[in-house]
Amino acid sequence: MFRRSGPTDCTIAWEGREIPARAGEPLAAALLAAGIAAFRETPVSGAPRGPLCLMGACFDCLVEVEGVPNRQACLVPVTPGMRAAPQRGARGAL
Repeated sequence: MFRRSGPTDCTIAWEGREIPARAGEPLAAALLAAGIAAFRETPVSGAPRGPLCLMGACFDCLVEVEGVPNRQACLVPVTPGMRAAPQRGARGAL
């Protein structure tokens, strides 16, 4: 569904998998372009969730970035070599 309009200039790691990306683009955009739609699991049922609003209002795109949980993938700019993983469980406090 999502496709890139141009070349990438770096890679990021999603659960150890190398994903092509562009430095500075939102992490959510890089993951969606790589075909990754589920960014976290709901704490109650474990149902997969992905980005909904892509502007920081809904919190459905919570991920762990560089070991820090509760990051909104739509608001986190990609940096070369970034490590990210799905958010597991409740959002909680930082």
